[in-house]
Amino acid sequence: MGKYPRAEIEAAMASYCRARDEASRTGDWSIWANVVTEDAHYVEHAYGELHGREAIREWITGVMAPFPRMTFPQDWCVVDEANDAVVFQCQNQFPEPFDASGKPFHSPNWT
Repeated sequence: MGKYPRAEIEAAMASYCRARDEASRTGDWSIWANVVTEDAHYVEHAYGELHGREAIREWITGVMAPFPRMTFPQDWCVVDEANDAVVFQCQNQFPEPFDASGKPFHSPNWT
């Protein structure tokens, strides 16, 4: 088993989701950065590795600047208690304008 009880992992994930949703609602992605620890190590497949909350804040506020109200509806979530990990799929969903059929443009993302 991992270091953390399942309830604590699930609470951390809920905190992450609340911060993500509030950042999407307000367009202020510093809110999301506040969830990570000061010494966080963040690995992003396209942007590389980021070290520390302030580096993560600088990255997320810059990368989200063109679409600050993008949303991330979650399709599924799995808790891996043995490795203290959470894996989920969400949709990177762009705000309006939508496509010609009126549907939002989105693409899946595994995190």
